[in-house]
Amino acid sequence: QVQLVESGGGSVQAGGSLSLSCAASGIIVSQYYMYWFRQAPGKERERVACIWPGTGRPSTYYPSSVKGRFTASRDNGKNTLFLQMDDLNSEDTAMYFCAAGGGGCSTRDADYWGQGTQVTVSS
Repeated sequence: QVQLVESGGGSVQAGGSLSLSCAASGIIVSQYYMYWFRQAPGKERERVACIWPGTGRPSTYYPSSVKGRFTASRDNGKNTLFLQMDDLNSEDTAMYFCAAGGGGCSTRDADYWGQGTQVTVSS
């Protein structure tokens, strides 16, 4: 059974930071494209990070909305994905989802999804 379980969400003041974790079971994170998505009420789902499979130094991709502020990483030994979010602003308020798949970094979907964790940024 595949499970992706996010943790680390919460409330933070604008300009602050949060770190999200995604504990995976049933899949090996080094063998999949791993993603972070977010979705706010009334807005389209947005992919905010993509990390390539592999056991070496990972390649990561970010949209312009978060580039320079968000950093995705993985710990293959712990089979865990991370998202470090810095300099947060109100536009970052959303439900954040961990996901995995084989469709590359241009996909709008994924094969496996976590349940989501809420991030709220107050201004």
